[in-house]
Amino acid sequence: MSITLTEAAARHIRGFMQNRGSGLGIRLGVRTSGCSGMAYVLEFADQQEDGDQVFEDHGVKVLIDAKSLLYLDGTELDYTREGLNEGFKFNNPNVKDACGCGESFNV
Repeated sequence: MSITLTEAAARHIRGFMQNRGSGLGIRLGVRTSGCSGMAYVLEFADQQEDGDQVFEDHGVKVLIDAKSLLYLDGTELDYTREGLNEGFKFNNPNVKDACGCGESFNV
């Protein structure tokens, strides 16, 4: 089981962490939401919780709870810029369908 980051994603996360001044890494997860059933959750992690799996890629720690890992195993987190839009992109091999707005998915 694994979660990976592209160099671009890691660079942006490291920059956010430096500006924030503290934190262990980022927490990646899923929650029930949207028209397709699940949505990604990405936030700063200040501590490791019981049951967290910790992955490190390009010098960034990614913490994920066991339930979310079932849906996100193999996911690559990227940071992309397309025209005027930029942000994190989840390349999740488990996704079977996603809503048109891109906010939610199902596996």
